[in-house]
Amino acid sequence: MNERKRQEAVNSYKLVGTLPERSYDDITQIAAYICEAPIALITMLDYNRNFLKSHYGVPFSESPRQISFCTHAIQSPEAIFVIPDARKDDRFKDNPLVTGDMKAIFYAGVPLIDKGGHALGTLCVFDHEPRTINERQQSTLIALANQVINLFELHRQNLENKALQKNLLKKNSLLKDFAGVVSHDMKMPLANIITTTDLLKAKYKELLDEKGLDYLNYLKSSSFSLSEYINGILLHYESDNLTINQRQVFDLQDLLEELEDLLNTDYKCVIHLPEANHSLNCNRVALNQIFLNLIGNSLKYTDKEHPEITIRFDENEDFYLFEITDNGIGISKDKLDEIFDLFTVATDTDKNGNRGNGIGLSTVKKLVTNLGGKIKVTSTVGEGTTFKFTARKEDIPTQLSGPEYDLSKRRN
Repeated sequence: MNERKRQEAVNSYKLVGTLPERSYDDITQIAAYICEAPIALITMLDYNRNFLKSHYGVPFSESPRQISFCTHAIQSPEAIFVIPDARKDDRFKDNPLVTGDMKAIFYAGVPLIDKGGHALGTLCVFDHEPRTINERQQSTLIALANQVINLFELHRQNLENKALQKNLLKKNSLLKDFAGVVSHDMKMPLANIITTTDLLKAKYKELLDEKGLDYLNYLKSSSFSLSEYINGILLHYESDNLTINQRQVFDLQDLLEELEDLLNTDYKCVIHLPEANHSLNCNRVALNQIFLNLIGNSLKYTDKEHPEITIRFDENEDFYLFEITDNGIGISKDKLDEIFDLFTVATDTDKNGNRGNGIGLSTVKKLVTNLGGKIKVTSTVGEGTTFKFTARKEDIPTQLSGPEYDLSKRRN
């Protein structure tokens, strides 16, 4: 047995020195009952001590390793190490655990072997009288030892998951800061490129041929696309700051009419707003951005001569419920499950031939989540798409994180 590697395995579980836990204490209690023994222990052999992760029948939580029965048990090739009468065994007859107050006469221990084959410690029982245990008790003790190993592995996995989560949070924070700084710093140079392009076109228009003018137009168009992409990244990360607690009372009709003017839809597009006005107590900025993205997508991804968008509203005791339906190009079924993922696009290009950046819908989902709601989408290619989302009205228990989307009984 390689003691260095064994000790490294023990250290990896970070259990030595930890407080008692019910899940381990239950096992030692069962082991003592099954084996009809007054003492049952779950041990881990550290450098110079025998740490008792669970101790049933004794008041102490560790003992010197040099007098430990478990040191011999983990070196045994047998599945279970049994000492019927320690007083008659040269290895233990002078051991303080045998001659002292504990009177450890009988011992049976099952080595706790991890996936790497390292013996970490034992599940063991002691008695004050010489005796043995039958096959049923031995097999049960071995089965319980397997459960201890499962608990060890679960504990280590939880530690690894927490460390991974902490690392991911740190990296996400750094990425967020990096994206914010880079995106912000790129906005001014891009604005300069766009302005310079217009100046070149105005001043040297007569000197440039058609191909030269096309190059300038392409440069300006590409700059606008990159600017939109940068704005999307900034908005995506800044959306974390728009939360459910930032509430204000406002009229839904006013918000939607302002958006309609901002989007500057032409006469061919018809947007049906809720017939009745509704007063909401919600994060207006977040809701505005959600509608801006969803309505904007409906306008961009359409193949109809007369685009049509219908916005519906309903509410129940706990949530505001919103629905946006269009008659656009639709989304294929294989894309529906991933359209809210960052940098995922549902279609190759919009009606103007521009490719989306896959940021808008991811931002929408973050905003809806921040408002305590949920969002889902249904779509038929060639016919249109419907987005349904909710926003929580007040602080309510977390298990009510989103209602069923039943708008069949709308009041408007």
